[in-house]
Amino acid sequence: MSADSFRAYLRRLEGEDALVSFAESVSWDLEASAITTLANRTDGEIPIFESVEETPIDAALVGDPYRGPRRRPWERLARAFELPAGLSGAAYYEAVIDRLRSPREPRIVDRDGAPCKDVVHTGTDVDLLSIPWPYIHRGDGGRYSNLHTVVGPDPETRWGHWSSHRMMIHDDDLASLLFLAGEQAPNLYYYEYEPREEPMPVAVVLGAEPAVQCSTEMWIPTGRSEAAFAGGLKDGPVELVPCETNDLYVPATAELVLEGRVLPDERLDEGPFGDYFGYMNGPRRSMPVFAVDAITHRSEPRVPFCVEGTGVGYGQNSSSTLQTAAAGPDATLGLQAAGFDVALAVPWRFTSRTVWVIATDRPYPGSLHELANFIFTTWGMLHIDFFVFVDADVDPLDPRAVLTAIALEADPDADFHQFGVERMPKVPLNIYQTPDEKGSADVGTSKAKTAKAYIDATTDRSTGDEPEDEELRQRAQELLVDAGVSSAAFDLLERGGDRSR
Repeated sequence: MSADSFRAYLRRLEGEDALVSFAESVSWDLEASAITTLANRTDGEIPIFESVEETPIDAALVGDPYRGPRRRPWERLARAFELPAGLSGAAYYEAVIDRLRSPREPRIVDRDGAPCKDVVHTGTDVDLLSIPWPYIHRGDGGRYSNLHTVVGPDPETRWGHWSSHRMMIHDDDLASLLFLAGEQAPNLYYYEYEPREEPMPVAVVLGAEPAVQCSTEMWIPTGRSEAAFAGGLKDGPVELVPCETNDLYVPATAELVLEGRVLPDERLDEGPFGDYFGYMNGPRRSMPVFAVDAITHRSEPRVPFCVEGTGVGYGQNSSSTLQTAAAGPDATLGLQAAGFDVALAVPWRFTSRTVWVIATDRPYPGSLHELANFIFTTWGMLHIDFFVFVDADVDPLDPRAVLTAIALEADPDADFHQFGVERMPKVPLNIYQTPDEKGSADVGTSKAKTAKAYIDATTDRSTGDEPEDEELRQRAQELLVDAGVSSAAFDLLERGGDRSR
């Protein structure tokens, strides 16, 4: 069975010698994040800090729990979902896409049977500062939670909308959420709840089961339920439980849940923060206020966090892995469902939220421009600035294959395209924007517009060049396997050739 809780996932890591536990006390103030950074950079075990200094409750911190092995970032999530060991990237995508084609509706459980309700604090008992929120980077505006699921209302689904927005802790019951207009939950707040001067109910869920965390990173279409797609991904229903203080439902096996309201016409400082672009993002700005009404958690909760911003082009953390292993398969399925002949849509491993590689056929002149237009105007692609299009038989999970395609197939004069002519929406986290361009405190988006770009690194069929003969390639691969070379690297054998030789 798929891991049905965060704890079950951690036990699997421990069973595979991929988890290291620290019994001695560590500090939430830079120390936990420094150790996690070192583990990430050395491709080491996932660290869990069992004892955190100055923490009133018996809680642990878990550093980048979803970070995958460097050469196979999807491997740990594949095991979490009981997929076969040793899958290639393409085979992993195929297996995940197959599951996402069959969403499973969630199951409601009673509060008494929900582990996230082991401890319940409401009213004056609420104390955000009892939780060991990490201070992740020197220079951050405060202590942060940045690996969680934000559950908000959705008028089109019973189960609400799941998304991810970093949260800065301010006081015992107040935090600020990075709500950027253009994304679903912020749009609902800025353009519906706030104009009515009505607080928007929200829950922030930490330590949800892997399928929930993955679906949070996906670009589920408006009106569809992330909870149902999480059920499809785990091949079984996700258990949900009603909140204590609002009408939302949250994952029942979660480690910790914050219930509250995003207040209208109120702002608190947010940032700076060392975010996924690889540098300290600033300046400090105002973001909507999250007022916490209840905290529920498991006994001895495990609180996950992600170390972002440790260098431009750095892709060894939970965020980059979740983009590759969750957002990539979902985007591939979405583009296929929209009628585009896309083999794989994959985040570039080293800049996973800003550059993507699309493996696709080019059936007629102008088709790539049509595909780019669709992608760049899809809400999920707000953060993406740059695409590389390669042939359908190029593996976009292989950086060398992509760079080879660019070097051999992309004409600098004809195949580098500026798209949008400075009219496309821009995320206000980019370093090249001035403080004024970074935007408005009213809706948390950039005042500036920008041009997106893409590279056409597909083969120019008009030259008469033809792909290599597939039978010859397969024969060559078979001969190499006969000589003792592992078949794991050979695409044609993996797609149906004899791998038993």
